[in-house]
Amino acid sequence: MSRVAKNPVAIPAKVEIVLSSASISVSGPLGKLSHPLTDAVSLNRDGETITFAAANDSQHAKAMSGTMRALVANMVQGVSQGFSRKLTLVGVGYKAQAQGTTLNLELGYSHPINHKMPEGVTVETPTQTEVILKGVDKQVVGQVAAQIRAYRSPEPYKGKGVRYADEVVIIKETKKK
Repeated sequence: MSRVAKNPVAIPAKVEIVLSSASISVSGPLGKLSHPLTDAVSLNRDGETITFAAANDSQHAKAMSGTMRALVANMVQGVSQGFSRKLTLVGVGYKAQAQGTTLNLELGYSHPINHKMPEGVTVETPTQTEVILKGVDKQVVGQVAAQIRAYRSPEPYKGKGVRYADEVVIIKETKKK
């Protein structure tokens, strides 16, 4: 059995979980999330915890039990605390500005880049070179951060570009004759 699946998921006081035969729905103060269930995993609710176990002895069922536990734990954390991702812009003239649900970026191209935020993700720009993405769904917040980073990923010679706040860019030495 997956070692991840052995740990139960604790349910905070403000979070409500509804189990049906086909899906699990988690609602809390920040929003509501749902995810389809698979037949390979059995869920058991014991008061304020949920435990996960493989439904049969197959390798797929064992793997899915750990995956389902991680997904439900992320859903519980998302609706109670939320997720955030911070990006920094490194480079002369690189700027970001949030206008409602749109992030306007100037990344050294001849045109500005306007990135529309998907449903459930908010964007803040405390300074012109910092972007903070917040949302309930961990996967969506990470995907939006990756899409913004892909507009101008950090280059290895000067380190210019859009990077995650905790990312370390290794700078290469320039070629010599």
